[in-house]
Amino acid sequence: MSTRGRVWKPVVSGVACVLVLAGLATTLERAASAQRQVPTFQVDPFWPKMPPQWTLGQVTGVAIDARDHVWVLHRGWSIQDDEKAQNPEAACCTAAPPVMEFDENGTYIQGWGGPGPGYEWPADEHAIHVDHRQNVWITSAGGPRLRERTENQILKFTRDGRFLLQVGKRGASRGSLDTANFNNPADIQVFQKTNEVFVADGYVNRRVMVLDADTGAFKRMWGAYGNVPDDTAPNGPVYDGPGPQQFNLVHGIRVSDDGHVYVAERRNNRLQVFSLAGTFEKEIFIERKTKLLGTAFSVAFSPDPAQEFLYLADAGNGAVRIYDRASLTEVGRFGRIGRYAGQFVFLHVVATDSKGNIYTAEVGNGRRVQKFVRR
Repeated sequence: MSTRGRVWKPVVSGVACVLVLAGLATTLERAASAQRQVPTFQVDPFWPKMPPQWTLGQVTGVAIDARDHVWVLHRGWSIQDDEKAQNPEAACCTAAPPVMEFDENGTYIQGWGGPGPGYEWPADEHAIHVDHRQNVWITSAGGPRLRERTENQILKFTRDGRFLLQVGKRGASRGSLDTANFNNPADIQVFQKTNEVFVADGYVNRRVMVLDADTGAFKRMWGAYGNVPDDTAPNGPVYDGPGPQQFNLVHGIRVSDDGHVYVAERRNNRLQVFSLAGTFEKEIFIERKTKLLGTAFSVAFSPDPAQEFLYLADAGNGAVRIYDRASLTEVGRFGRIGRYAGQFVFLHVVATDSKGNIYTAEVGNGRRVQKFVRR
C-alpha cells in the first residue's frame, strides 16, 4: 500500500505524558520563583514625631500591636549629660518615658514605665512585646548590670501600664536549669495559638524557656539543637567547623504562624529553627566570620498568610537581611553601618507591621528607631 501523502504522528505513551507535564510544572515553578517580588524598602526620615521635650536613649526594643501601633522601649538612663536639660524650665530635652506608643504615622500616643509598687523594673531595659490580648511584656538584659548577672525577671503590664505579672526575681537565678528565674533574658513573644510565652534566655543562661502566658508557670525549656542546657560547656564564639552544641547568647526569638520557633543566636552568628516542643529542625549561619557584635540579633516575618519572607537584624554588618523563610535562602538585604537615615549603628531589633513595613531599633551610640516603608 502506498504511504504517499500520509502524515505520520508519533505515539506518546502515558508515562511520557506524565514526564512532559512534570517538566512543564517544574519550568513554571522556576519561572514563578524568578518573577517573585522580593520586598524593597524606603526609609521614612521623619518617623517618628518625637514630642519636643523628650529625647531617646539606647532604643532596645520595638514591637507592633494589632492596630499597627508601634511600641518603643528605650534606656533613658543612657542619655549623656550634654544631651539633656540641666534646668527644669528648659524647652528641651529630658528623657522620654521608658515605654512609648506611637501610631503608624509616628504620632505619639502615650508613655509610661519605671519603678513602681509590686514589681522590679528592669535596670537594663531590653525587649518589648505586645501580645494578642494587648498586654505588654518587658525583659531586662544586656546593659552595664550584665556583669552582676542579677537581672532575672520578666514583666507583664496592660497597655496603659498597669502591672499584671512578674516572673523571676532579681538576684535569684540558679542557672540555666532553674525553672523559676531567668538570667538576662533577651527577647520574648507570646504565641497566640497555644497562649505560651517563648523567652530567649539569653545573655547569661543558654536556653529557650516556655511559660504559660496567663500564670507564668514553667512548661519546658531547651538548648542548642534541642539539647539540655549546660552552663559548664565552653561559651566562646565558634567561627568555623561544626556548630557548638550549646547556645552562646540567645538574643532573638519569634514563632511563625505555622508553629516553628526561630532562635537568633548572636555570638555564634547562627539561626536555629525548632518545633514548638523544642525539636531541632535546621540551622543557618549568617556571615559566620564576622567578629564585630555578632550577626544574628532579631527576627521578624512578612505579614502575608504564608509569612514568605524572614527578616534578620545583622548588627555586625549593619544590615537587615531578607530570607525565603521556607528554604532560609538569602534573597536580599538593605542597610549599612552609618549614621544617616536608612543606615545603622548597633542595629538591635527588627519588627514588621500588617502592611509589611519594617521598624528597627538601635542601641549603643545609635539610639534611634527607624521606619522603612515597603514599596
